[in-house]
Amino acid sequence: MRRQKGVYAVEFAIVASVVFVAIFACLEVSRLMFSYNVLTEASRRAARLATVCAPDLSGPPAAPEALKNLALFDGTTIGADISAANLTIEYLQFDGTTAARFDQIDLVRASITNYQHTFVVPGLTLQINSPDFVTTLPRESLGRTRFGVTVCT
Repeated sequence: MRRQKGVYAVEFAIVASVVFVAIFACLEVSRLMFSYNVLTEASRRAARLATVCAPDLSGPPAAPEALKNLALFDGTTIGADISAANLTIEYLQFDGTTAARFDQIDLVRASITNYQHTFVVPGLTLQINSPDFVTTLPRESLGRTRFGVTVCT
């Protein structure tokens, strides 16, 4: 019996380390799912804003940077580290080609690409490349109303 002194502490250390790693892994998977939900919402929000706000018409229709910032929750980080560089807003025709003029815009597509999530569990750190988050909506007013032009800032 004397030789087994401390065996419970060793067993606890082995079992507890496995349990704690499993708990942290569950927390990290939850954080990953939350980040994916934020990215989905940012994509949806960007497409919605682009359908009702005036595009920049100085060349081919393009989304102003202020609209991208607004779509990304005014630059605040809500669990996912995304920036305007990750967000692309395109104005398209029904066949999927880029609209060259305002009157050719039929669809608006917002895409979030190149997002990497850092998965951190004690003893393991991974960079996970996320899928692209894409939302396509039909055009609406594009900022044109009977009262003038709506510019979203």
